[in-house]
Amino acid sequence: MTRRFVPFLAAAGLAVAAVVLAPTSGFPQAPASTPALKKRVTPQTSPTSGAEMFRAYCAPCHGVGGKGDGPAAAALKALPANLTLLAQKNGGVFPAQHVEQTLLHGLPLSAHGSGEMPVWGPALRAVSGNDDAVVRIRIRNLSEYLKNLQAK
Repeated sequence: MTRRFVPFLAAAGLAVAAVVLAPTSGFPQAPASTPALKKRVTPQTSPTSGAEMFRAYCAPCHGVGGKGDGPAAAALKALPANLTLLAQKNGGVFPAQHVEQTLLHGLPLSAHGSGEMPVWGPALRAVSGNDDAVVRIRIRNLSEYLKNLQAK
């Protein structure tokens, strides 16, 4: 199986989804001097474990709890979103379809956030052997995990 290289900041994946759902009062800015990000191979994870995928792909930027406080957050231009507030920012309903589409295809409007959050579809295809059914399972399970992280 071929593995693609993706930027370490690829774990910022869901930040843009949360930013789209957030009020448009601007983006919090990271400090002016930020460390450089390193490229790494997309790690292989179980397609059935949303938690494992979150830890591998999202937690470096969003933090283990999804609050935007991961170890790579300081290296980003815009700080990662607090993913535990997606439902709260969407009238109390978790926007599963929007999250899944954002993960698979990216955001439709770049004005709603930086391009730092990559589209996860190609990376997940690479670790899934280009099997679209497995990619859909991965995306759905990751979205379900995020739904369980929502603040009550």
